[in-house]
Amino acid sequence: MNPTICTAIRQHAVLHFGYDGGPRTVEPHAHGTSTAGHEVLRAYQTKGFSRSGAPTGWRLFDVGKMREIRIGEDHFASPRPQYNPHDRAMTDVHCHV
Repeated sequence: MNPTICTAIRQHAVLHFGYDGGPRTVEPHAHGTSTAGHEVLRAYQTKGFSRSGAPTGWRLFDVGKMREIRIGEDHFASPRPQYNPHDRAMTDVHCHV
């Protein structure tokens, strides 16, 4: 479990990190273990790099691939629409909004 991620989730603070070739800014919603046994983060990306060309939207990040994770100064008020607290991609949830 990554304590920085859970702290950001509890504080409703954005996270900044490098991932898959570029910087990302996200609103973290749930941190847990994927069905494949990997540590993952379900988050809404608000800006940054995207291989798909869509810089915003829901993403499932492999925490092992995240670099230089830091909590930002900005906060989000509540969970985003379409947030599913019963995420089927996770078998175990460490923390969530």
